[in-house]
Amino acid sequence: MPTLRTMAIAGAMSLLLAACEREAASDVAPAPRPVRTTTIGKRESPMPFVFTGHIEAEDEISVAFRISGRLLANNTRLGERVEAGQLLAQLESQNEVNALRQAQAALAAAQGQLTQARNHFERQQTLLAQGWTTRANFEAATQAQQTAQSQVDAAEAQLSAAHDQVNFTEVRADAPGKIIETGPAAGEVIQAGQTIARIARQDGRDAVFEVPAQLVRAAPANLQVTVTLTDDPAVTAQGRIRQVAAQANPVTRTFEVRVGLGDPPAAMRLGATVIGRAEASAGPMIDIPATALTRMNQQPAVWILDPLSKTVSIRNVDVLRFDQAQVIISQGLDAGEIVVTAGVQALHPGQKVRVLGSEP
Repeated sequence: MPTLRTMAIAGAMSLLLAACEREAASDVAPAPRPVRTTTIGKRESPMPFVFTGHIEAEDEISVAFRISGRLLANNTRLGERVEAGQLLAQLESQNEVNALRQAQAALAAAQGQLTQARNHFERQQTLLAQGWTTRANFEAATQAQQTAQSQVDAAEAQLSAAHDQVNFTEVRADAPGKIIETGPAAGEVIQAGQTIARIARQDGRDAVFEVPAQLVRAAPANLQVTVTLTDDPAVTAQGRIRQVAAQANPVTRTFEVRVGLGDPPAAMRLGATVIGRAEASAGPMIDIPATALTRMNQQPAVWILDPLSKTVSIRNVDVLRFDQAQVIISQGLDAGEIVVTAGVQALHPGQKVRVLGSEP
């Protein structure tokens, strides 16, 4: 039977053998991790623009009274079509009519004074020629006639202003269009300049979109845009960028872009929701599969393969845009570099890899 000493020696030898096996295993380098790669190349890539907006009139005007007063009637109805010269609203005009009558009476009195002064001047002129009056009397008659004429001119101006005040108690449409907003109802006291209605002139239609600043800078001038109704894609119209807001919206930080539509279909009514689509050449771009994108330091990054050492390193990149299939890189990569596209989640810097499909 084995003695205790023999058993102890055997156990020690077993532990020593196990340690040697672990040391030998640790000396064996791990196998290169298989990955898939792609070589970076630049190509012409169109930049798509897709935005949701709505239809507005090319020209909208706010209708308001020039004077304050009590609203007698407001004939505007939301969605109603109006013609040029159509009466839209009226103010109570008793005060303005009374002022007109007073101006008319003042003009009549001034004209009577002018007639009397003119007759007196003519008599003085005749008497002066015959030597029956003095130069002083003639000059006084001349001055009286001039004063009377000035009073008539002033009265005529006051009468014209009184006529205007009466006309200002009515508001009429200056062009055909459609009412898109209404104001106060009859009976309310309103102030000069207060909106009674907004009219969308029927001359043209705009598709209005809110566009981020970077795409506003990238879009060329006079870009052609295809506009479709969201609820009926078969209804389309072509247009070009007509106006870009000079200042960003203080809340959304986007810019209002107005696309003038050429001959829009009748189904594109005011306020309808539309989608605008356009493409513009963005020049040579670098695109990679979306599976190649990872993160480092909370920023987008990719793994770069060194073809000589077969090791990988990670690098941050700037992403211009992306979708489920590909990513467009604006900065961080150069043509000819090799990017890992599969297996990126299990890599670490300096790790050796084996490209699938190549020799082991």
